[in-house]
Amino acid sequence: MLCINDLLKLELFQHLPQHRLDWVCERASLLELEAGEILVSEGDVGRGFCILSSGVISITRRSEGVEMPIGQHEAPQFFGEVQVLTDEVVPVTLRALTPCRLHLLSPEDFLELLHECRDFERTVFRVVQRRLEGLTSFIRQREKMAALGTLSAGLAHELNNPAAAVVRTLQNVTPALLELQRMNMVAGQNQIDEEHTQEWLSARDDGYDAILNSRIDINTIAEREEELLEWLEDYGVEQPWKLAEPLAASGVEISTLNKLISRWRQHPSELRDMGIRWLALSFDVMSMINSGIKGAERISELVQVMKSYSHMDEGAVQLVNIHEGLEDTLRLYAHKLKHGIQIRRNYNCEVPKIMAYGSELNQVWTNLIENAIDAITDKGVIEITTKCTNEKIKIEISDSGTGIPQEIQSRIFEPFFTTKSIGKGSGLGLEMIRRVIENRHRGSITFTSKPGETRFIVCLPI
Repeated sequence: MLCINDLLKLELFQHLPQHRLDWVCERASLLELEAGEILVSEGDVGRGFCILSSGVISITRRSEGVEMPIGQHEAPQFFGEVQVLTDEVVPVTLRALTPCRLHLLSPEDFLELLHECRDFERTVFRVVQRRLEGLTSFIRQREKMAALGTLSAGLAHELNNPAAAVVRTLQNVTPALLELQRMNMVAGQNQIDEEHTQEWLSARDDGYDAILNSRIDINTIAEREEELLEWLEDYGVEQPWKLAEPLAASGVEISTLNKLISRWRQHPSELRDMGIRWLALSFDVMSMINSGIKGAERISELVQVMKSYSHMDEGAVQLVNIHEGLEDTLRLYAHKLKHGIQIRRNYNCEVPKIMAYGSELNQVWTNLIENAIDAITDKGVIEITTKCTNEKIKIEISDSGTGIPQEIQSRIFEPFFTTKSIGKGSGLGLEMIRRVIENRHRGSITFTSKPGETRFIVCLPI
């Protein structure tokens, strides 16, 4: 039986008269836990109002598949009142860290006690407020970290290819340049006349121009490569397959090659095919450098996108271009949008810039676009529309996913409400969106949903 002295250690019970203290002691049922034993798991129905008289209980919550510690209950303590008051499932896992001694009061008995004593009720609700604020603060921080992790993964994915291109260029271009220098020395030693040298340089420069300006149709390169490979084999060049590709990419004609090597066909030294190898290696080096430049430009572009997305080096409130914020977000999710998801843009070019919290608005677009991606299981369309109406900017983001069930549509903006599985969603994404749009920007957010079309409409004052 619960001891009255254990109850009086808690301020909550110090306001109750003696007969009610006796009543609680009679009604409460004893529960003892060993260290490591779970009292209740995240997503379970609550076990009633709990009074912890000895021991320590940990509080954890799953986030992105990882069980994260939030805090702990250390005796003397009470908990479980939120689930009794709301009839919601438990949002955390409670596990004994040490041997624990608890007493459980049924929801009906707790509510009877709550309604009878005003001081008891006031104390309970103060504790509820503190606990919800702490849990909300933790989960919002985890949401930000999870969003940052998602964006970092996407950014790393997008950076990988251009970074690899730059690395390949640096690794391969040095030996190629050394070989070109050797060939130039051999040509100089053989005192090739200036007119013939100029013909080779002219063919090289034409090829450079074709590579740098992408003049050669990519669909014809394979066919040109086969023709050049056959010609190189007939001429007797060693490893002709290594030369055919760069020559094809440069657009050099077989007739040009015939003209250039005409005086060396019977030459006994390496000059017989050195000119062809010099030309192919020159084109190969230029292609590598071009690839490296494009890779570096892509890296620079992605860094600029991230800088723009986070509005670095700017104050909290800036003059914001809505379209740029949407595009920055889409670029950071490019790795997720490559697999069967089509983006349709209906941007109104007359939409003006507005004074806003830029990084916070980008969090809004991030959450809405990520939700749209999650709603599309395989293939589908995300459509983004911007309009100007009645001194307001309207941004609509729709997806062709499964839709939001009618029976839960009234609850989707509630804190902690989520349709995602445990550990996948906190239920604060849409709540955060509404807070940013309505409280921070004096705007509004609404939605419509049916199978095959869910549309969120954000209105911001100009």
